[in-house]
Amino acid sequence: MINHEQIQAWIDSDPDELTQTEVRALLERAETEEEAALELADRFSGSLEFGTAGLRGALGGGPNRMNRAVVIRAAAGLAAYLRETVGEDFHVVIGCDARYGSEQFARDTAAVVTAAGGRAQLLPPQQPTPVLAFAVLHLDADAGVMVTASHNPKEDNGYKVYLGGRAAEDSGRGVQIVSPADADIARHIAAQPPAREIPLADSGWGQLGDEVRQAYLDRVVSLVPKGRAAQIRIVHTAMHGVGGATMLEAFTRAGFDDVHSVPEQASPDPDFPTVSFPNPEEKGALDLAVALAEDVNAKIIIANDPDADRCAVAVPFEGGWRQLTGDEVGWLLGYQAAAYAAAADSRGKLACSIVSSRMLERIASGHGLEHEYTLTGFKWISRVPDLIFGYEEALGYCVDPRNVRDKDGISAAIRLALLAAQLWNQERTLADQLDELERNHGVHATLPLTIRVEDLSVIAAGMATLRATPPTELAGSPVTTAVDLAEGAWGGLPPTEGLYYLTEAGDRVVVRPSGTEPKLKCYLESYIPMREGASDHELASAREQARARVTAVRDDLQARLGT
Repeated sequence: MINHEQIQAWIDSDPDELTQTEVRALLERAETEEEAALELADRFSGSLEFGTAGLRGALGGGPNRMNRAVVIRAAAGLAAYLRETVGEDFHVVIGCDARYGSEQFARDTAAVVTAAGGRAQLLPPQQPTPVLAFAVLHLDADAGVMVTASHNPKEDNGYKVYLGGRAAEDSGRGVQIVSPADADIARHIAAQPPAREIPLADSGWGQLGDEVRQAYLDRVVSLVPKGRAAQIRIVHTAMHGVGGATMLEAFTRAGFDDVHSVPEQASPDPDFPTVSFPNPEEKGALDLAVALAEDVNAKIIIANDPDADRCAVAVPFEGGWRQLTGDEVGWLLGYQAAAYAAAADSRGKLACSIVSSRMLERIASGHGLEHEYTLTGFKWISRVPDLIFGYEEALGYCVDPRNVRDKDGISAAIRLALLAAQLWNQERTLADQLDELERNHGVHATLPLTIRVEDLSVIAAGMATLRATPPTELAGSPVTTAVDLAEGAWGGLPPTEGLYYLTEAGDRVVVRPSGTEPKLKCYLESYIPMREGASDHELASAREQARARVTAVRDDLQARLGT
C-alpha cells in the first residue's frame, strides 16, 4: 500500500531537486509497475539506521537511502549531541572520499555544524579515511565525520563518526563510536525536524589545505627507521579509490623508489570500472595488479581498498601469485610489532577481534607481551589499553595506534614493504617468515563461510537454527565450548549478536551477521601444533591436516545451516 501523504511529505522536505525528481518518477511508475512499487516501499519502509557504523546504504531518495536529507538530519543530530555533551563551542573535522555524493554530504555537514554554532573544519575532497582518523587527534577535534562507504558496491555511500577531544574518554578518543554514544546520537537525529527546516550556513567553516595530510605522511614515514628501506620492486593498486597519491608519496618519502602503480586503477573513479566489487578480498580484484607484477617482475603486490583503510598483499608462489589471507598479513605485522617491542624492551598489547586467528595470541606470548580479544571492528580493537598493534581478518590493521586509532591501509602497507625489504636483503621472503611463525606457534588454517542473502530474514533464521539445535560435534570432534555471545559478557567481551564454538581438537567457529552487508558470516579455524625444529615435510603435512579439518568443519556447519 503506497502512502502518498508520507511520500509527498518527504519530497517537500528534501533539499535536493535530483532526489525529489527521482522519488516523484518512482511514485508515478509505482501505480502500474510492481517492481517500482516494491522499490518505493523499501525506500519508505523506515529510516536508514544510525548505529556503531554510522550510516551506510544505497544512494537514492527516501528515508531508507543515503541522500542529502538523511545526511543533513544526521549532521544536525550529531551537532545537538555534541552541544549537549561538550558545549556550544564543539569542534568537528570532516572528510570525504570520491564516491557519488560524498563531497556534497561533507559540505552539508560543515554547513549544519556551522549554523548550529560549532566549529567545522573541512578537509580537501577525496581523502583517505586514515587521514580523517589522524585529523581527529591531530586537531584535537571533538568529533570527526568521514563520508565513505569504504569497499561497498558503487551504489552505496556512508557516514562514519569518530569522537575525540572533550566528547570521549581517553580509551575512546579518536575512535569510531560505540554504545551508548551511537544510541544517544540516533536519539538526537530522530528529534530533528524535516531537512528543509534545518539551518545551513552559507559559509563560515574552515577549509583545510594539505597540511593535515602532510602531517599524517610525516608520521607514516617515521614508521620506517631511517635508512632501513631497501630496493624491492612493488606493485600497488588503489582500486579506483582515494589512496593512490598518498600511498605513492608515502612509499617515495620512506625510501621505496621502485614502485609501479596499476594505471587503470590509480585515479579515483566512483564507478570502479575494472572490478565487479571494489574489495581486494573479492576474486579477480587483483587481476590487473598480478598482470603488472608479472610484467615488471615485482616481488610483492600491495593493494588498498577505495578509502585506503584496508590493505591486501600478494606474493610470488609456485610460478604464479598467491594473495595472503587477512590473518596471514596480521601475523606478519603482529610479529614485526612484537619484535620491535622486544628489541626496545618495551611493553604493550597485541589485539585482534574474536573472529581473527588465534596465532596472534601465541605470537604475543612468545615475545613476552599481552594479548586481548575484542568484538569485531576497530571501534573495539582501538580501545584496548597499551595497544601497540591490532588487526582483524578483513584486511584491517592498526600499526600506529597512538596517532591513528583505526585501521590504516597506508601505514600498514609501509610496514609490510619494510618487512618484505628486510627479508629480501636476507634472501628470504614473506612466505619464509610465515613458515617460521607456523613452526614456532603451530599451523592455523582459517576458512570463511559467507552466506549472502537478499532477504535479511534468512540471516535471523540461520542464527535461530543454530541456537535451537547447536552442533555437538564438528569434523568428528566433540564441541567442548558453546557460547551465545548475545546472552552476556563472555571473556570480558560486551554482549553481541554471535555464536562461538570450540572443539576438543582445537577447531574454532564464530558465526555472526555482518554489520555492514546482507551476509551471515562464519569464521572457521583449525589448529595443529608443531614440534620444535619441525622439518619442511612435517610443516607441509600439518598444513594439509589443518586444511582438511577446517574444510570438514565448514562442510558440517554448511549442512546444519542448510545452504
